[in-house]
Amino acid sequence: MNVDSALPTFIAESRELLREMEAALLECEQGVAGSEAVNAIFRAAHTIKGSSGLFGLDGIVAFTHVVESVLDRVRANTLQMDKELAAVLLECRDHMEHLVDAVAESKLDDLQLAGKGEGLLHKLNARTGGSGTAHETKPSAATQATPSVAGERWQVSVKFHTEVLRNGMDPLSFIRYLSTLGEIVSLQLQTERLPTPEDFDAEACYLGFEIELASTETQQRIEGAFEFVRDDCTLLVQPKVPAATAVVEQRATAEASAKPGKDIKASDNRSLRVDGDKLDALIDLIGELVTAGAATTITARKAGLSELNESTLRLARLVEEVRDQALKLRMVQIGPTFSRFQRIVRDVAKEIGKEIRLEIGGAETELDKTLIESITDPLTHLVRNAIDHGIETAEVRRSRGKNAEGVVRLDAYHDSGSVVIEVVDDGGGLKRERIVAKAIERGLIADGNGLSDSEAFGLIFEPGFSTAEQVTNLSGRGVGMDVVKRNVNALRGTVELDSKEGEGTTVRIRLPLTLAIIDGFLVGVGGSSFVIPLELVEECVELGDEHRSADGDQRYINLRGTVLPFIRLREMFSIRSAASRRESIVVIRCAGKRFGIVVDELLGELQTVIKPLSRLFSRIRGIGGSTILGTGQLALILDVPSLLELCLNTRQVTQNVQRRALTE
Repeated sequence: MNVDSALPTFIAESRELLREMEAALLECEQGVAGSEAVNAIFRAAHTIKGSSGLFGLDGIVAFTHVVESVLDRVRANTLQMDKELAAVLLECRDHMEHLVDAVAESKLDDLQLAGKGEGLLHKLNARTGGSGTAHETKPSAATQATPSVAGERWQVSVKFHTEVLRNGMDPLSFIRYLSTLGEIVSLQLQTERLPTPEDFDAEACYLGFEIELASTETQQRIEGAFEFVRDDCTLLVQPKVPAATAVVEQRATAEASAKPGKDIKASDNRSLRVDGDKLDALIDLIGELVTAGAATTITARKAGLSELNESTLRLARLVEEVRDQALKLRMVQIGPTFSRFQRIVRDVAKEIGKEIRLEIGGAETELDKTLIESITDPLTHLVRNAIDHGIETAEVRRSRGKNAEGVVRLDAYHDSGSVVIEVVDDGGGLKRERIVAKAIERGLIADGNGLSDSEAFGLIFEPGFSTAEQVTNLSGRGVGMDVVKRNVNALRGTVELDSKEGEGTTVRIRLPLTLAIIDGFLVGVGGSSFVIPLELVEECVELGDEHRSADGDQRYINLRGTVLPFIRLREMFSIRSAASRRESIVVIRCAGKRFGIVVDELLGELQTVIKPLSRLFSRIRGIGGSTILGTGQLALILDVPSLLELCLNTRQVTQNVQRRALTE
């Protein structure tokens, strides 16, 4: 086997299996799992053990074999999977992950790691009444000389296909792994397929083996030793029987294998693992194609040829379809990310002595893989806050008439072209009065009058709001919350918080579906162009002369009976050209709030390839990126969440000034 090229795949697949194993073990520990969860744990351990054997990773094979044996007893109902056993198996699972990490870092000879493994196996055997150790699976010379495995005798016939070597497989590695399942009593090499010297191909395989195996394993387990090479061999595993009977059975099996549809598993496996960098490169190329297509469309319009215009329109539709399909390749379900928090909730709750359960909703909601990777750290902080500072102890909850077990819920759903992620707890909630008092004390606000609940609770996201002097009820709720907000805003998202004292808290994160390409709405101010994410645009209305005061102090209009605050891009970015005679307001809905953006021109919809700003300009407020238009002109992509925050802050300042003027 080509170890250098296949080992990264083994590491990635092992880590994925370990995540599945962890989720199933947590279900078992909570007492809500059935036989399918136990089978999933067993399959994960068995697959990791088998793959490790192919690479000659004896340390992983030895440790996992003992774990697998315990799980086999659970499947056979001779051992009960209770809370204590699940906890020990979780520790074993963690050690398996450390072993896989050691393979990735080439540190398998770590003595401390090996010693920890032996200690865990002794702990596992003490819990299950077993006596096995990791050394049981390591074959020695004495073991091979004298069969020591009691059980049934199996006849294993395997003929490797000629392409097996070209496919990167080493036939002998499968034979070595077979020896871990029992005792190879005899092995005969079959060479009848060897060609004449002039027809011999050095890259082809002509080997076959007849093996007699003494093993207590089932036929399915023995066949599983060849799972990764089933497409490249002809395999027959059967109990050791008289020769005449064996010939009849072998002929029947050969006839069955010749029928179409025998290997259903291989035909149904339509998934393909693609390197993330290759996928990112594809998205970048499609982005350039979008830009080039826009330039072609503009050129066609200038040429005034109807046939050329029709061709460019058809090309634009195809490019849009290719773009959508390419972006779907990066969309993954958020469920696996949510499931990882089961372990965080379990460990933190156990550490601080609380009874807490994690509930998950919207696991099938899809999100760009890049976003999922970036949002994991903020979610971890929010979940830890909910556990440590949101949910009360069991005694306090009982005194308040609540269930002793607190609940943290992670939920995700689509809303208006965005993805919303919620972290909800049923704890003690936040106290508005204390938050406002602390904000006034720190000079964040002049007074709390006129603040809505969401605006008051949002104060905990301000930098420096939380300090060591903060009251216990708020302790930790603000520590690092400004970092959470900053990270979410960097993803063109928003974060808001709702809470009811005594009932719980909800933190709501709103994110775009993707970071690469978006549908945008192009507007102009003076000679500058700006792009607004199209899914946030609600409508466009003309700004009447009565709202265009000479001094530009007015910051709101009456839109069909409701107050609509707005900001002027001309003032915000110090654009010096004179305002046009006819200005328009683009009405935006973001995070459940509405505000307007005053512009000179409405230039229409377009597909926008997002280019990040350099570090020099990354802190400019209100700008989230840039794009190149079909004309070659640069357009800035507006950071709508920060504009909304600016608009609301400006409105609050105006209200405070008006209120003070009235009181004076």
